[in-house]
Amino acid sequence: MARRKAGAPIDLTAAHSLTAGLIADLTCPAGKQQAFLRDADCKGLRVRVTEAGAKSFVFESKVNGKTLRRTIGEASGNPPPWSIDDARKEANRLRVLVDQKQDPRELDKEAEAEKARKAAEAEAAQVAAAALAVTVGEVWPVYMEHGKPPKKAAWKPRYRADLIKAASPGGEPLKRGKGVTKPGHLAALMPLTLASIDQDTIRDWYNAEAKRAPIQAARAVAMFSGFLSWCATRKEYRGLVNRYAAKASDLGDVLPASKPRTDALEAEQLAAWFAGVATLRNRHAAAYLVALLMTGARREEMAGLRWDDVDFQNRRMTIADKVDATRVIPLAPYLASLLQSLPRVTLADGKKNPFVFAASVTKKGANKGRSRSASGRISEPRSYHADVLTEAGLPHVSIHGLRRSFALMGEAAGAPAGAIAQIMGHRPSAVSERYKPRPIGVLGEYLAKVEAFILEKAGI
Repeated sequence: MARRKAGAPIDLTAAHSLTAGLIADLTCPAGKQQAFLRDADCKGLRVRVTEAGAKSFVFESKVNGKTLRRTIGEASGNPPPWSIDDARKEANRLRVLVDQKQDPRELDKEAEAEKARKAAEAEAAQVAAAALAVTVGEVWPVYMEHGKPPKKAAWKPRYRADLIKAASPGGEPLKRGKGVTKPGHLAALMPLTLASIDQDTIRDWYNAEAKRAPIQAARAVAMFSGFLSWCATRKEYRGLVNRYAAKASDLGDVLPASKPRTDALEAEQLAAWFAGVATLRNRHAAAYLVALLMTGARREEMAGLRWDDVDFQNRRMTIADKVDATRVIPLAPYLASLLQSLPRVTLADGKKNPFVFAASVTKKGANKGRSRSASGRISEPRSYHADVLTEAGLPHVSIHGLRRSFALMGEAAGAPAGAIAQIMGHRPSAVSERYKPRPIGVLGEYLAKVEAFILEKAGI
């Protein structure tokens, strides 16, 4: 073939040995959107030129009976174009694939899919590694914000305070005396990752904590078991926790045996107990202890009683309840007269203290005595009851033991078990009890009977 002169028209119907000058002279014929210049030295290699003058190397062939046209790279312009040799190498590679009946386009799709899969696996591995690094201390605040007992709206304030104390790192100035607070029993678990918590971890942790306070450490195990159970209900933590790691039945070899408490006053001890109560100088504390014995209410239920909750005319009280939000119980004659005799306390701001069992309000930074509280109501009655028992010469009976005492006195007085349970705020223990809740008037008759029995045994 005769050598083409520079600037002469290029015959696009024939194959040409590609050169840089030939490519530079290539133009698109008028009236066409694109045209192709074939390479005589590499089968399938083309130079495409568009109407706008853009040029690129193209590989063209047939694979599985279908036309394949694939852009290799720029043949001119900026960024720097591919060299003719590099374009031929790529065209030869593609031709080998076509000769093997492989479609480069499908191979590219598979390669992209594999690349995407590996990227997804790498991302998943990073997410998994990050999840495995999540510590108890990072999740605990979420638990404190969103956790709650099963079938309940929220924790009781006292239990919530216990959770906060158990997880506290310590180091805070003591409210009484000098020094700083000790870490809570759960503090040692906070730096650990959720994924690392198993029964061996819990067992080792408990053995260390039990040296300081075994009963409180065992209670901390129960608290942490609740935390793990909550984590197991959340999709973001479910795969990280062993919800049974702190299960008491599986840690029976180290946890102390659970013994139900049975402490309570006996009928023969009532006279001495009331005599001991009469020696208390704090009338509100004395009335509070009597109210616990006369109603079987729980400690916090009675401590939160407000004057607005007491209906002297209709002889009833509305108190907080562990099962429901509140419950209404009768107000028997002796307790009614005792409450009416209590002085109404005026607060520092001149307002009346709303709580029946009042206590002096503690100012921030002031030393706290046992008759003071931040809320204005009685908060720590154990020391008062300890004085009563010492004065009466009686063995230890806990504050909750007064609740058990009421149940025993009610049974001795002949009150039905269902009526006693309803007054105390127990869930019905049988189907028959569940379907016969007693009206407040009937409960009042039974409670007056129990109160009269207690007073008779006390010699009052």
